[in-house]
Amino acid sequence: MPIRKNILITGASSGLGERMARDFAARGRDLALCARRTDRLDQLRKELLAAHPGITVSVRALDVNDHGRVFEVFQSFRDDLGRLDRVIVNAGLGKGQPIGTGHFEANLQTAQTNFVAALAQCEAAVEVFRRQQAGHLVVVSSMSAMRGMARNVTTYAASKAGVAALAEGIRADLLGTPIKVTTLYPGYIASELSDRAEKAPLTVSTAKGVRAMVRAIEAERAEAQVPSWPWVPIGFALRHLPLRVVAKMG
Repeated sequence: MPIRKNILITGASSGLGERMARDFAARGRDLALCARRTDRLDQLRKELLAAHPGITVSVRALDVNDHGRVFEVFQSFRDDLGRLDRVIVNAGLGKGQPIGTGHFEANLQTAQTNFVAALAQCEAAVEVFRRQQAGHLVVVSSMSAMRGMARNVTTYAASKAGVAALAEGIRADLLGTPIKVTTLYPGYIASELSDRAEKAPLTVSTAKGVRAMVRAIEAERAEAQVPSWPWVPIGFALRHLPLRVVAKMG
């Protein structure tokens, strides 16, 4: 399995994206980091270079809902590093309200960020990979994608199910090529996106959760529920439990 030296991470200024950047930097990888908050990206870059002076860290501002800018930034990163070996589609949004309660704008924003913007990122990444004839696309979905979820999670879960199906379709299209696709289904991992999850049972720290994510990414598994315990059995249960039971979990 090739070493993916140059890694692009979206949503890298905080949470899971920031922690992945730290973990990959510790492995000696060169990084292309983008997010809306450039002050935090600049600080992260300084910290990573101080701790790992042998690596390259390139940063750029990016709002993933600016679709044209996604293509520009990905190409600029490729120019910076010479090639992109792995792209991690991580940027996302967790807001939402029950459907039909007058909060369409919040639900729309989540759907656009988690699915349409992810589509733009996948398009931009795979364009680069097709030209290179190599690469590894990683799409961050969620355990909530396993079933339709109730209350505030309805749109979020649907958007994450959509992006998981998108990743599987890309994987199907690229079977037999040097381009690999991984879909991650994180469980409850503490992060800035997971205020509710931080109070939930089974929540693990950002460091522990991201270690599991990075292991699955490095193994280039097609799909991974992370951390595997307890989320593999929970994922099985979610797919098979009656909807009335699943509805109480949202």
